[in-house]
Amino acid sequence: YDWGHSPTESNLDEGAYEVSFILNRMTGLTIQVARENLGETDALELLAAVIPVFTHSLSVVVRYEMETRVAHISSELNQTQEKLQQLDRNKSKFISVAAHELKTPLTLIEGYTTMMVDMAEQPDQSSINSLLKGVNKGILRLREIIDDMIDVSLIDNHLLTLNIQPLWVSHLLNLLENELKKTVASRGQTLTVNRFDGSDLMIYGDAERLYQALYNVAVNAVKFTPDGGTIAVDGRLLPGFVEITVTDTGIGISAENQALIFDKFGQLGRTDLHSSGKTKFKGGGPGLGLPITRGIIEAHGGTIWVESEGHDEVKLKGSTFHILIPTRTEATDPLITKFFGPFEQTKQELETETIGKENPPTDNPAA
Repeated sequence: YDWGHSPTESNLDEGAYEVSFILNRMTGLTIQVARENLGETDALELLAAVIPVFTHSLSVVVRYEMETRVAHISSELNQTQEKLQQLDRNKSKFISVAAHELKTPLTLIEGYTTMMVDMAEQPDQSSINSLLKGVNKGILRLREIIDDMIDVSLIDNHLLTLNIQPLWVSHLLNLLENELKKTVASRGQTLTVNRFDGSDLMIYGDAERLYQALYNVAVNAVKFTPDGGTIAVDGRLLPGFVEITVTDTGIGISAENQALIFDKFGQLGRTDLHSSGKTKFKGGGPGLGLPITRGIIEAHGGTIWVESEGHDEVKLKGSTFHILIPTRTEATDPLITKFFGPFEQTKQELETETIGKENPPTDNPAA
């Protein structure tokens, strides 16, 4: 009976090994054994003694199992309702933030075009070029937001396509370092991109999408690290995977939000205090970068997660994002493998030749 008071979640979901089922079987088997092995009088006496016990036990067990199942179903319903409410709140936040993010570049474009209209009537039009650059900046920001929305839709509907080609992890890291140099310098931050065992590995993947994923994580680190902080990109080679880590000395992420940040519509903080900005401290955005990153990494067969001791804007506990990318050395498409096979062979020959030049053979071997 004690076992019946400790149902597992799988027992409750499947309902295959309930105590009431066992008691019913025991009752049936007892009646069958009594008929086969005892006389009519002895069988009736035995059944008269044990059937009330089975009946009472069955009533107690059935009542308990029913209460347990009702409690289990109620808990599931409450969890589902809580998730739906959280999703509804996230959608409301997303709509508010997206409206703000779209309005900001539109306001910028409107202001510059109004100024150009006024300047067009003046003889000196030398300042129009700077205004056109401002308009172009606003248009590019709009395009980025719209592209992110399209990417989220593709990922959500499992329609994201990858352009699989050979790539070097080191090239992605070099590009990331060069892209963020000016940004971290303007914030007084220090960016360190380390070379590690596996960074010079050639793998097959979508270089553009993987760079997009790395960039999103790095920019997120820059955004939530105060001026003067540090961001370090490192990694290691694991069996079947290359791991890339992005560690910052920022404000950190609370435990309950470490999974939420990868969900679409996930927004941390108050939306009424939202401010646009791709890289300024705690600058806002539509909140699509990390969900897109997760979709890209998972489409490659990898995974991403974050570790942080918690959110603290005074102690600055920081965060570390872990990205696992499969080290596929062959493309899934045989045509791609056939096309790039000679290229990889040439690369290996060049590496061998370089090593030979660095360590030339000698006619006088050391004794």
